[in-house]
Amino acid sequence: MVSGILEEGSLFNELSKCNHQRVVFCNDEDTGLKAIIAIHDTTLGPAFGGTRMWNYKTESDALRDVLRLSRAMTYKAAISGLNLGGGNAVILGDSRVNKTETLMRRFGQFVRHMNGSFITAEDLGTNSRDMEYIRMETEHVIGAHEASTSANPSPITAKGVFMGIKACLKEFYGSDSLAGRSVAVQGIGHVGESLVHLLREENAKVYVSDIDEDRVRQVAKKSGADPISNNNILDLEFDVYSPCALGGIINSSTIPKMKCAIIAGSANNQLADEDLHGRMLLEKGIIFAPDYLINAGSMINSYAELSGYSKKRALQLAENIYEVTRGVLQKSKAENIPTNKAADIIAEKRISDIKKIKTSY
Repeated sequence: MVSGILEEGSLFNELSKCNHQRVVFCNDEDTGLKAIIAIHDTTLGPAFGGTRMWNYKTESDALRDVLRLSRAMTYKAAISGLNLGGGNAVILGDSRVNKTETLMRRFGQFVRHMNGSFITAEDLGTNSRDMEYIRMETEHVIGAHEASTSANPSPITAKGVFMGIKACLKEFYGSDSLAGRSVAVQGIGHVGESLVHLLREENAKVYVSDIDEDRVRQVAKKSGADPISNNNILDLEFDVYSPCALGGIINSSTIPKMKCAIIAGSANNQLADEDLHGRMLLEKGIIFAPDYLINAGSMINSYAELSGYSKKRALQLAENIYEVTRGVLQKSKAENIPTNKAADIIAEKRISDIKKIKTSY
């Protein structure tokens, strides 16, 4: 096995900008494993983050993804009041073709060599069975069937997004009632579907969209939502647009087309450019619920397992996303800054405050 720290080069500047503590390349010819583990910050506790397996076009794309994801985990934990740091891992390859027991177990050995500074869980392209393989090599993993109480975090993640939507409604309309409000959910995987059911329970008018048209029809029929074409979603007007698929959907091309009052969804890294597009939404008068805040339910669920909390306590922590989101929106309004910047400031202050305590020991 070979493990190396990034050397100076064209991508080193990107690493420096994100202020990561450590980035490790994992390479093993016998199993075909190529992976990157990124630890962003461990001020609040050990770095926690998922292991994603994706068929990236280039290794540079994989590095950029893991850097951004791990940084978001730091801010997610900080603003949610959790005693965890931020990290993430990516395995390069097609999870449908390249994933094997030996590959996942070799990856688990790399996690073990991090000596507890990184704790992982499932993510895009991995599942609880993969976590079982990783657990065969290290204890620093959650979500494995035989040891996990949080094998399905989707309902808690959806609950957090739901509370974020209600907080935004309160700020924009003066009431957080969903009755009669229109919400477009784009991306109806496990989290998206759970969110649709929560919205329908409060009599919201829900539209569902996904690249999988069969999935759209199934969820629409089961929930009473209205199916719409994935290609036409930005042509319609809604109170809330809820992106729950891949990131980068909010960009210079899509923002001018948007006809909504609020953007609040579970997708990670929704802003293609955080500074530019956060400011564009502010100037257009669209309230944006920072994604790493309202989609923190999955991390909260994992933290509950690590801390020995019950599922009920995890739900209570997810419900607190409502008040945290309100605080972010109020700071954004008072200081005339984008909501994502307001959330960053709050998260960074908590990290800075805890550093003072750690320094005193």
